[in-house]
Amino acid sequence: MIGTNAPHRADKDGCAGEDGRADDRQQIRDGLAESVLGICLDRHWFIAASESLTGGLLADAFVRIPGASRVFLGSAVTYDINAKAAILGVDAALLRREGAVHPQVACQMAEATARLYDTHDDLRHRVVGLSTTGVAGPGPDGDKPAGLVYVGISLPEDRSSEDRSSEGDPIEGDPTEEHDAARTTHVSELHLRGDRETVRRNTVEAVLRELSELLVRSDSRA
Repeated sequence: MIGTNAPHRADKDGCAGEDGRADDRQQIRDGLAESVLGICLDRHWFIAASESLTGGLLADAFVRIPGASRVFLGSAVTYDINAKAAILGVDAALLRREGAVHPQVACQMAEATARLYDTHDDLRHRVVGLSTTGVAGPGPDGDKPAGLVYVGISLPEDRSSEDRSSEGDPIEGDPTEEHDAARTTHVSELHLRGDRETVRRNTVEAVLRELSELLVRSDSRA
């Protein structure tokens, strides 16, 4: 069940997890997802995702948790590059120039999914947007190696604290952090090892872990 405890904090190196048992990694993902859902529930925030290489695995990480429907709104699996433009509104010129595996694409996907699912007044612009785009393998995609992944996390402004700054230092390894009047978007570059399924599942774990860290960090600034 969704709780209100502090989120699970695990060593980032655990994301590789190539030698860990599958059930152990699943327990870690479940713990991270449950903690994230609990924090967002306390804040009256919601979560939506747009997925490329993970193909619905990020959504599954949330809906595995009983009570997830109180926070999780849904996920758009925009696997095709044209779908990223047509459904999410990612800049088509950017996609033609850089391809789908690019930090700015992850940024636009995360922000777009927050807008896409912010569909009624009850949400009040309190949707966290998540995104995944990358090369699952087994081989490279042009000049992009297998295991290169970008994940985006777009956080709404926390209006519960009038004096909370909208500025902040990016999490370690962030190549991109952008601000607008209502949200802050973080993008991280990952270099993951393993077969196709391992890369996809470790991408999900990385999103959950980084979202957990960002939520804890923003709590500490309150």
